[in-house]
Amino acid sequence: MSPIAYLNLIGGKPVASRTGKTFQNINPARHDDVIGTFQASGPEDVDLAVRAAAEAFKTWRLTPAPKRAEVLYRAGRILMDRKEQYARDMTREMGKVLAETRGDVQEAIDTAFYMAGEGRRLFGQTTPSELQNKFAMSVRMPVGVCGMIAPWNFPMAIPSWKLLPAIVCGNTCVIKPAQDTPLSTFNLVQALMDAGLPPGVANIVTGSGSQVGAPLVEHPLVRAISFTGSSEVGRIVGQTAAGNFKPCSLEMGGKNAMIVMEDANLDLALDGALWGSFGTTGQRCTATSRIVVHRGIAQEFTSKLVARAQALKVGDGLDESVQMGPQVNRSQIETSASYCDIAQKEGAQILTGGHPLTQGAHAKGHFFAPTVVAAVKPHMRIAQEEVFGPVVSILECASFDDAIDIANNIPYGLSTAFYSRDVYRAFRAMRDLEAGITYINAPTIGAEVHLPFGGVKQTGNGHREGGTGALDFYTTWKSVYVDYSDKLQRAQIDTGE
Repeated sequence: MSPIAYLNLIGGKPVASRTGKTFQNINPARHDDVIGTFQASGPEDVDLAVRAAAEAFKTWRLTPAPKRAEVLYRAGRILMDRKEQYARDMTREMGKVLAETRGDVQEAIDTAFYMAGEGRRLFGQTTPSELQNKFAMSVRMPVGVCGMIAPWNFPMAIPSWKLLPAIVCGNTCVIKPAQDTPLSTFNLVQALMDAGLPPGVANIVTGSGSQVGAPLVEHPLVRAISFTGSSEVGRIVGQTAAGNFKPCSLEMGGKNAMIVMEDANLDLALDGALWGSFGTTGQRCTATSRIVVHRGIAQEFTSKLVARAQALKVGDGLDESVQMGPQVNRSQIETSASYCDIAQKEGAQILTGGHPLTQGAHAKGHFFAPTVVAAVKPHMRIAQEEVFGPVVSILECASFDDAIDIANNIPYGLSTAFYSRDVYRAFRAMRDLEAGITYINAPTIGAEVHLPFGGVKQTGNGHREGGTGALDFYTTWKSVYVDYSDKLQRAQIDTGE
């Protein structure tokens, strides 16, 4: 049976790319499983989608926010009904295990319900005027057409973080999903359309970053850009957007540290380390990439972590007994292997893993062994650069202050975790760790949709996704003054009184 052919979604209609080219969406666990063919689009397709979104904005911005919110609420109910189907689609195209893809869809459901509530809470301020018989207030206004570039590791959750707050705020959208995982974005938007979203409010254009992403960022009718991906690409996106005076939200890399002090609950910390390091095959921007362990417990902690990593069952995520799925493509496998080689050349030790899995049940997929690297020093590349695979480094520390210094000594600042029974040190860690997210006695992964998500330093540019932070990005403030004095009153004029 031929794979399903998916077209771009422009103005509510399926539209073939003007390039006439397509690409295949391949299951990373089984290369003989083709999920579908998608459009390898170009700048002309982007222009069509942006113009469709601009036309839809004329009426969508005038739809009352509570009515916009009702669409999101209905979409959330539809996603609940289709959760298992969409989770299986996601496992086939992205690879992570079903328990995780069900969670990915659930995050979109949670975002839909949360943002539906915000449709009646797009609050502004009222404030006393400095003049008599004058009323002053501020209101949130939609930005306009928003361009969105999404990653492959959370192919429904992250698009929901972008699309749903933008839509409830009255904007229209053009989204470019990652080439490795486009189907999940189509499934999300299908749920929105089935919930009554008008044509053109959400448009999808598939293709590469150079042929779709760059023209989307540069398009003069696009008023704001939301990007999730690498810091290298994000820097280019941010510079381009700044040159055109466009607001730009960047959510980029991480090199997240879990600190385990000598008084920690060791079994709890091991549970967190295993999940934080190897959940989603280490392919999370919040993945635990470094474990900073007090030297008094380092040997015991490391040996137990190695044993648990070796016991993980790696395979096709559709198998409910599998604990860790494949990496998303061959390039990611090569990156993981390369960093393991670099680590050894710099003097670190691979205690387990460090190589692709290519035999037997792993022969037809992109699998990499769960990897623990020891004898890592803070200056090594394996301790400084994002791997984005199932590779975790162990670094020893001598004290609390030493642990904080090691954790902060990186270019990134997304997520951190601190394990200790000492409440005093826990509060100091919350204050002193340079990160947008800090967990106490919990791993570095696991965001909740009603809280802001993002980081500092080279992780982001100050904006946040999730919670009210998303509303701040997808709206612009307008101050309104109503003078009912029936005479000219001049503000900011010195009357001498």
